[in-house]
Amino acid sequence: MIYFTSDTHFCHSNILNLCDRPFNSVSHMNDTLIHNWNAYVSDNDEIYILGDFLYRGTGRDANQILRRLKGKKYLIRGNHDKFLGDPEFDASAFEWVKDYFELDYKKRKIVMFHYPILEWAGFFRDSIHLYGHVHNSQKDPIQRKRLDILGKNAINVGVDVNDFFPISIETILKRTSK
Repeated sequence: MIYFTSDTHFCHSNILNLCDRPFNSVSHMNDTLIHNWNAYVSDNDEIYILGDFLYRGTGRDANQILRRLKGKKYLIRGNHDKFLGDPEFDASAFEWVKDYFELDYKKRKIVMFHYPILEWAGFFRDSIHLYGHVHNSQKDPIQRKRLDILGKNAINVGVDVNDFFPISIETILKRTSK
């Protein structure tokens, strides 16, 4: 199976307040996100992380968390993934790290980028755009109006709008077929 997630912000204490996350500490958040990930993803599954995996943590922090997470991991670089430049970070934890990626799956193109894009490759041919970055800002009516313009084929895969779980490719296909 293939899964997607974004904006886990492991090790980020202020994200608890910024996004009103229901955790009483960073370690509670980290442990819950890891538990939820591993409840869905098996060692043989693929998971695409659409940025902001870790915030202000070190390469060592990233290594420790990545060792606890199941699946073959692919990272679409986000604006807070500074741990990638830390010499202590073990880059072999990811199959690859890219800024942008297009996946062909069951005759559908899936375009992945950390940020929401107004128009993406295959937009007029029913392709799907997966993004993160905006967390749960759809609660703000102005931001919701801006994101609604993207249409039904653009999906926020961030943990803040997916009950802190990864989202499967089958769920993505069902959501976009309505």
